[in-house]
Order: sequence, then structure tokens, then C-alpha cells
Amino acid sequence: MIRVVVADDQALVRGSFRLLVDTAPDLTTVGEAATGLEAVDVARREKPDVVLMDVRMPDLDGIEATRRICAGGETPSTKILILTTFDLDEYVFSAIHAGASGFLLKDTRPADLLAAIRVIAAGDALLAPGVTRRLIEEFARRPAMLPRPAVALAEATEREREVLMLVGLGMSNAEIAAHLHVSLSTAKTHVGRLLMKLAARDRAQLVIAAYDAGLVRPARTTP
Repeated sequence: MIRVVVADDQALVRGSFRLLVDTAPDLTTVGEAATGLEAVDVARREKPDVVLMDVRMPDLDGIEATRRICAGGETPSTKILILTTFDLDEYVFSAIHAGASGFLLKDTRPADLLAAIRVIAAGDALLAPGVTRRLIEEFARRPAMLPRPAVALAEATEREREVLMLVGLGMSNAEIAAHLHVSLSTAKTHVGRLLMKLAARDRAQLVIAAYDAGLVRPARTTP
């Protein structure tokens, strides 16, 4: 059973998300929070698998709450899925920098949200459609914007290097599988091994690693 905490300053939104989560047979809500400080406290107390985190909340915004939860020794396994109505790049970058494993808009379809919770709980990173490519473009302009994983490709196989390049180009696991003519599970295995070998927290850091290793180069822009 995947244990979930819902953090949002609007009671109606919290109730809706809780109802949705609790309809899934493999998910259960173990707590709610109306402020960022409450989210940190509930996460430390309940140690959920996933926190659905709003960005704009009283006392402490969702980005700083995410930072405290991810940096705290009390919640080493808790993953954060940022949910917001604001599709602003700065929120995406700040959330990833703070340690969030995923970012979705609140108008995401219910089935997609439940699927996202499962993806995050399984240890994978998830970004809303289009976010990965915008992240790549922004990283090309501001390479110091995110924490950089140690790039140690000596232990990576040639296929893993190829997969890292494809991740750096913004491809999803399904796209990588199709490009390499392998199964989706094989593509996921390669990505998982890269996360481990490069000590990368999530897929966003793999993108950075691909750039740092020279496997992907920023596209030239015309001034």
C-alpha cells in the first residue's frame, strides 16, 4: 500500500485529492496539511511514501517545505510530487532543486495523477509533458541552476552511455525503448542503473550528467 499525504491550503482541494487517492486499491491517504509547516510536520510524523505538495501555501511555501522534507533525516524515503495551477518554469526548477521527484499541473486527469503517484513511489522521476525539454533548454542557458551529480561514466556500458544521451535529449522511457528497439522494462533498467552509477537523485540530474559528460550539447541559438 502506497501511503500519501496531501498538502494544500484549500480544504476543498485537499478533500478532492484525498477522495481520489482513497478510491485506488493500492493507495491510501495518511494525512493532510493546510500549510507548508504542517506538511513538514505531518511528513516527519507519518513518513509517507509520497507527498502531494501545493506550491503556494501559508507559513511556508511548498518549495521550502519540499526542501526540508527531502533534506531531513526523518524522511529519507519520502518522495515529493509538486501539484500546482501555475505552469511557470521557475517553480519547476526550484522544485527540482529542492529535491522534488515530480511536477504536475492540477488539471492533470485523475487517472494520470494516480499513475504519477505510483511512478514517484517506485523511485522514478516524473515531469509534466514538455517540462523535461524546457528544463534542458534552460539548463543550456543557465548551467549552474541545478545541483550537479558526479559524472563518473567509467563504469557505464556503451549502451548505458547511449541511454544517458537519449535521456539528455528529453526522451521518456517509452521513447528510449522505441528508439533502441528494446522493451520498456529494459529501458527502465538502463535508466535505473544510470541513476545508481552516477549517484543521481532523479532524471533531471541525469539530463545534467549528459551535458556534463559531453554526450549532449546545447543547441546553438541565433541572437
